[in-house]
Amino acid sequence: MRMTQRFTRLLSVMVSAGLVLAAGSVAAQETITLGFTGPLSGGAAIYGKNCLSGMKMAEKEINANGGFEVNGKKYNLEVVALDDKYSPAEAGVNARRLVQANNAPVVFCPHSGGIFALQAFNERENFVLAAYSSVPSITERGNKLTVRIPPSFDVYLKPFSKYTMERFGKKVAVANATHDYAKYWTKLFVPVWEEMGGEVVADNPMDYNKDTDFYSGMSRVLAAKPDVLFIGGASEPTALVAKQARELGFKGGFVVMDQAKLDEMARVLGSAEALEGAIGVTPLMIYGTDSAAAFVERYKKAYDGNIPGSEAAFHYFATYLFTEAMNQAGTTEDAKAIRANIAKALKAIPSENSPYGTDTISETGALEGDPNVAVVEDGKIKRTMVKDIMGK
Repeated sequence: MRMTQRFTRLLSVMVSAGLVLAAGSVAAQETITLGFTGPLSGGAAIYGKNCLSGMKMAEKEINANGGFEVNGKKYNLEVVALDDKYSPAEAGVNARRLVQANNAPVVFCPHSGGIFALQAFNERENFVLAAYSSVPSITERGNKLTVRIPPSFDVYLKPFSKYTMERFGKKVAVANATHDYAKYWTKLFVPVWEEMGGEVVADNPMDYNKDTDFYSGMSRVLAAKPDVLFIGGASEPTALVAKQARELGFKGGFVVMDQAKLDEMARVLGSAEALEGAIGVTPLMIYGTDSAAAFVERYKKAYDGNIPGSEAAFHYFATYLFTEAMNQAGTTEDAKAIRANIAKALKAIPSENSPYGTDTISETGALEGDPNVAVVEDGKIKRTMVKDIMGK
């Protein structure tokens, strides 16, 4: 009798617990994954982590507000990130894992080598590629499931060249990084420099991702007596390149590829004084719009006072963009429908979630916005306009 009573009580407890678990499972929201493959270790680790920080900030905000909606149903968001060490081959492996194991309908990649590797199979394997790279050819290849997030870098070639030529002279030395993105920049930059009357007096790319001592490479470059150095990779090693050039006596200007950010370089160096005469893209801190300023303040609160750059801002915005595209498409699985609804999603995103105010996309999948340029003059980073440099 006692055994029967104990069994009855145990069964009652088990049933009650089962009901609680069942109720909990009914109440729980499903989770949708956005994937990220990028450099989270090695020389470009800070760059990759800056990109990821924007996605994680958006993830936290979205889930704190109850998730995002698709066809009247709420979903939680999970950002799953894998380290590819800046390797295109690793990026491909990671993307397949994110799609197959995590069911990610969208995979972010912040380097051109990885992006091109993913474009070889993303249409076939049905996922949208969120490409964070300004290489123009990314959206010229006819891939219908690619969205390029930042503006194309070709808009900077003439104003960067004109500014440094007029201030310092027409002899440039190429001393940028060796990765694919730097190669694309060089391929387009050199002809523009020469067409504008300039001369390339040295060409000595260096491995920014592995090296920390650039003295020997920079000595070879400076032996050609350039007026301007063309440099760029991730911000931290690019700052070291500029520093070592100054220590070796270089007095000229810098054309800085858009991957490196002038404010981040200045923080590495302690000030912007060593970057005098540099031209690059505008730091988010001085972008000048209400939405950019508001994002900066929210980011600083989220990340213990750290100041965000464009990587964080664009990835934050793009995370909202793709969740809204799912809402507009009425699906979390159909990559073609999600991609097809990006234009509608751009119009629906609140300005507070779009630091740069991006609101249009080209037919080829390029998000479009105003080019932003900054120069270092009198030891200070100043925003300027392309039209002011070009005289138009």
